Amino acid sequence: MTPALRWHPAATAVAVYLAIRLVGVVVLAWFGTIHDLGLADLLSRWDGVWMLDIADYGYDGVPESGTDAQGVHTDTTAYAFFPGYPGLVGLFAKLPFVSPFGAGIALNVVIGAVAAVGVARLGAICAERLRPDTSDATARNTGLMLVVLFAAAPMGIVLSMTYTEALFCALAAWALVGVLEERWLLAGFSAFAVGLVRPTGIAVIVVVMLAAMITHHEGLRAWIAGIIAPLGYLGYLCVVWAKTGSPSGWFRIQTEGWDTSFDGGKAVVTFLYDTFTGSLDAVAVLTAFVIVAAIVLLVWSFVDRLPWPVLMYATLVSASVLLSSGLMPSRSRLMLPAFVILIPLAIRLARSSRLAAISTAVGVTLVSAWFGAYMLTVFDFAI
Repeated sequence: MTPALRWHPAATAVAVYLAIRLVGVVVLAWFGTIHDLGLADLLSRWDGVWMLDIADYGYDGVPESGTDAQGVHTDTTAYAFFPGYPGLVGLFAKLPFVSPFGAGIALNVVIGAVAAVGVARLGAICAERLRPDTSDATARNTGLMLVVLFAAAPMGIVLSMTYTEALFCALAAWALVGVLEERWLLAGFSAFAVGLVRPTGIAVIVVVMLAAMITHHEGLRAWIAGIIAPLGYLGYLCVVWAKTGSPSGWFRIQTEGWDTSFDGGKAVVTFLYDTFTGSLDAVAVLTAFVIVAAIVLLVWSFVDRLPWPVLMYATLVSASVLLSSGLMPSRSRLMLPAFVILIPLAIRLARSSRLAAISTAVGVTLVSAWFGAYMLTVFDFAI
């Protein structure tokens, strides 16, 4: 490749990410025509509707058609959803000729591009940390392969929906980059923001706070990062406390409305056993394989000795998904923020032949596109 045709690594990461996501959306649209489902409806299903309703009406104005998993609507049901993403959507939806749906989709295209750059940088850093003699080209290729695997995750389609995954993963990736590069304000403010996006943000917050505490000798910026990291998360819990009159208000809404609680992994183990010993349900089998693959990748990450902040983040996110009860088919989506467990695989692909890397990229892109489209159009409760 001539120098004139060489792309900047960030531009390459964005282009690859958007191309993979475009394939996913096109295949989803095709499945939609087969099943008489509109693309706009598919891209805003289930929790996506909640995001748009909160953006459009505010927490206290959500229509009564918005119900929890039990089919119940109360004046606090909407508070189960953190305000970061719907707040941004609502802000941009105030622009002329911009609908909440249009704002939500456009935002996730931009945010996804930001996530891709952060994911690529994180992959490159880890490759360099694991093997100091790694060339710049190999480190960049590791980052790029991590972007491929991230964008083409089993339920990567949610990155293109009115869901919070794109924003969460962007902030998580940049928070980890901030920690590993000791850019403390980047880490601290990313953790602050991610605490307003999803409850899983606590994984990022813990990593940033602990890293800042360990490296307090770095000075004032490390202390600032540690202090501001939890404020977004705690602030929203206090808002729900004020609304419900209980300090555990958010947890009560979530548990009663969506039947999710920490059970030490009992529900997941039972699901895996029942599925692998007798299920004829294709969705259950696919989900079970995704869960097992995630566990294997997590163990592989420890074997490879990824940097401890990355391992801690991966462990906390995985634990929040695999050690709790709830709807099992949603685990494929919920594991997406644990994208860092794909780093060992990305490192191997970066060191393989170009043919192997390209073949893998094409293969996972097509499988992801099919998986997401199948789960959204054939199955009723995938995410």
